[in-house]
Amino acid sequence: MRAVVQRVLESSVSINGQIIGKISKGFNVLIGICNEDTTFDVSYLVKKIINLRVFDDEDGKLNRSIKDINGEILVVSQFTLFGDARRGNRPSFISAKKGDDAKRLFDGLVLEFKKEIDVVETGEFGAEMKVHIMNDGPVTILLDSKKLF
Repeated sequence: MRAVVQRVLESSVSINGQIIGKISKGFNVLIGICNEDTTFDVSYLVKKIINLRVFDDEDGKLNRSIKDINGEILVVSQFTLFGDARRGNRPSFISAKKGDDAKRLFDGLVLEFKKEIDVVETGEFGAEMKVHIMNDGPVTILLDSKKLF
């Protein structure tokens, strides 16, 4: 499972011009799910993301987590995070998990976030979405549950 975690001042996702999820200060999290992912990957990423210390403390050091600042999270599914463009110029998405299995893991990830964070918003799994991201910093962290060491 891959995540692009962006520290944001605000973020929203819309479908057909209608905002379906919106947050203020916190994280925009783009999630890609691969064929080998399980609930272990969900738990690993949720724990890692909610404990990332990338918010400023009183000395301006990146020392606070999203929980410390009572931040919000917008989670958006993005299968293209598993696009493989090593050969040619058209990415292959063969390693991205599809359908109900991917949705089940995505929904599980959202539920795990909701156990830890007060405000968790999402896009619509599998839909064509427009995502507005106002980065803060910018601070962007790439995480992959398969690259643990």
